[in-house]
Amino acid sequence: MSLRDPLAVARGLGPAKEGIHHWWLQRLSSVALLLLTPWLLCFMLRLVGADVVAVRSAIAMPLNATLLIAFIATVFWHAQLGLQVVIEDYVHGWLELALQVAVKFACALAALAAVVAIGRIAFSA
Repeated sequence: MSLRDPLAVARGLGPAKEGIHHWWLQRLSSVALLLLTPWLLCFMLRLVGADVVAVRSAIAMPLNATLLIAFIATVFWHAQLGLQVVIEDYVHGWLELALQVAVKFACALAALAAVVAIGRIAFSA
């Protein structure tokens, strides 16, 4: 016996009406990370012992730069989604809103800084 409204069950909506969307985004970013992480590990292992010029030229290759940017964007997106859930579950009141905003800004700023760094390397080599 469910206490949920039958119409809500039929529509698949939870109490907040956006939980399933957030869940799917978290899973989508997880799958992207599952695909990008092995590439990143192989990429980094190939560069062990290389000099700065070799590392810069490897990062400057279009495919590598694109995959690095995709990895960075996915990592910070996934981190923001995960931290959002933790904050929603364990922090309440005005601090919850403040932390949500701080996490979003921190993730966006860190991702932007990483993309700019990769761009500088890619376009200056």
